[in-house]
Amino acid sequence: MDQSDKHGRMYLRLHLADGVGAVTIGRLVEHFGDIEAVAKASAGQLRQVEGVGEKTAAAIAAVDESAVDEEIALIEKHGAAVLCLEDSSYPAALKKIYDPPPVLYVRGEIVEADAVALGVVGSRRCTHYGLEQADRFGGLLGRAGFTVISGGARGIDTAAHRGALAAGGRTIAVMGCGLCNTYPRENEKLFAQIIAEKRGAVISELPMRIGIKGANFPRRNRIISGLSLGVLIVEAARRSGSLITARLSLEQSREVFAVPGRVDSPFSAGTNSLIAAGSAGLVQNIEDILDGLDRVGEVLTGEGAAEPVARQVELTKTESALMEHLLAAELSLDELIRRSGLASAEATAAMTMLAIKGMVDQKPGGVFTARSARG
Repeated sequence: MDQSDKHGRMYLRLHLADGVGAVTIGRLVEHFGDIEAVAKASAGQLRQVEGVGEKTAAAIAAVDESAVDEEIALIEKHGAAVLCLEDSSYPAALKKIYDPPPVLYVRGEIVEADAVALGVVGSRRCTHYGLEQADRFGGLLGRAGFTVISGGARGIDTAAHRGALAAGGRTIAVMGCGLCNTYPRENEKLFAQIIAEKRGAVISELPMRIGIKGANFPRRNRIISGLSLGVLIVEAARRSGSLITARLSLEQSREVFAVPGRVDSPFSAGTNSLIAAGSAGLVQNIEDILDGLDRVGEVLTGEGAAEPVARQVELTKTESALMEHLLAAELSLDELIRRSGLASAEATAAMTMLAIKGMVDQKPGGVFTARSARG
């Protein structure tokens, strides 16, 4: 973002005001029609909006252009970018939640293929079994074309990020602090790897200088689930913050999965309870996740969608192009990449989504076949 980005500056000005969060900004934009009208509103007009009293109106007025300039300078210094709700590159799935972040700070890149994403979360204090499973599923998901979304924290989150990277996949770390800070410090190299290798992003909704505060972490969990088709809870105690992510996922109509743990381990009490209550699907392998996401696939749509090839499911242009090849012959992923000319990551993500939508099957030997081709 640069100094001339008018709408971006307006969003930043609201975002920097004390006590003005995602819900309040959403109400302001809805009330006045657009961000430009909000910026022009007087204090009296602002107070007419639900939840905006004299204190909030004064806080908005107190943010001047110099504060915005200072924030932009920090963004540029740390090699970050800003995505606002009105930007075409703002993640479509996240935009649809109740309280989408009006501003996302991004170090690295968020690409179209990241729409095929799964959150993987769990406790900071975890067992060796939990770390093994987080790494395992991070790798399985990465190889299957999913972007792994997690919180960058110690324990399960870190193992999931590392598993995805080791498998050649993509991953996004959602921070609970501003991007001037690194938390935890020992993950500085991990975050740098994600960015330098162009394998995902480190993101936050918080202004650049905001430090580490416990209250910020539950809020960032809605972004993890909001970016994802579903969330996998690997290991969680009964009072784990990961259970907040599970609840938010259900509220956002995302699928929730859980890896079962030892029945006598307090570190698995939360995950086992989710499974027992029917709030999470039991997961032992990647197929359990794909099967669980089948319902999601039935209602997914994409921009630039083509006519459905089979079933009442809309396909993106990339998915339609791959289906054309599969309707002509059964093909391996490598052959699909060669014939389509698509990048490997883009093709893998599209094939994963086609599997979720029930359009293709994978036969022994890694050969894909179109379901509609079999009648």
